[in-house]
Amino acid sequence: MAETQPLRVLVLGATGLTGGKVVNGLLERSEVAEVVAPVRRPTGVDHPKLTQPVVDFDDLAAHSELFDVNVIVCCLGTTIKKAGSQEQFRKVDFGYSLKAAGLGRSAGARAFILMSAVGASANSKIFYNRVKGELEDAVRELGYPYLSIYHPGLLLGQRQEHRTAEALGIKVMPLVNRALLGPLVQYRGIEAATVARAMVNEVCGLATTADPVVGRQVWTYPEICRLAGDEPGLI
Repeated sequence: MAETQPLRVLVLGATGLTGGKVVNGLLERSEVAEVVAPVRRPTGVDHPKLTQPVVDFDDLAAHSELFDVNVIVCCLGTTIKKAGSQEQFRKVDFGYSLKAAGLGRSAGARAFILMSAVGASANSKIFYNRVKGELEDAVRELGYPYLSIYHPGLLLGQRQEHRTAEALGIKVMPLVNRALLGPLVQYRGIEAATVARAMVNEVCGLATTADPVVGRQVWTYPEICRLAGDEPGLI
């Protein structure tokens, strides 16, 4: 049996829909020794394995010591409406994420798991997808030995803030999913809890791998379901 090396994991976007579930899942696993979850303001959450430093995301380099971890899970993300402009959206989704990835690589992190989006491409005509694709390309250039990118469709789950368009999409998604077959299956809506379980399982699998290496690995709906331990269903 392979020897297990307890992991120190940093989670970005820990107060978001998926990131919060990733943090909770990691805290329950014996493969994880510590979860570092930088936040903008105190959350009041207390756990012996959880470190939640309050940081200025505009100056992540001032907190470079936090990135001395084995694995980074990046679930950072916003919307153009919430950010206020395309420029601010890009600062969060691209700028913060890439800066964190660079700090982690410089500190010796071996694995980076990135929440992106289905349709992400630097060549996309859609601004949101183009920014996501540009981030993927930039992170690949950092040379992480293990890089895993998630391409979920619409994330289903109860958010703290109300997003009208997403709320409408969630209501019709069970019907839409049934129509998305074959190559269109990657566009199915998926529960944020499923994506989080997949990420947690993937992270914990690295505890038995001394020097993980993987190519440009991208997970879509079917693979995410399998990583989560679910059969790819219709919802």
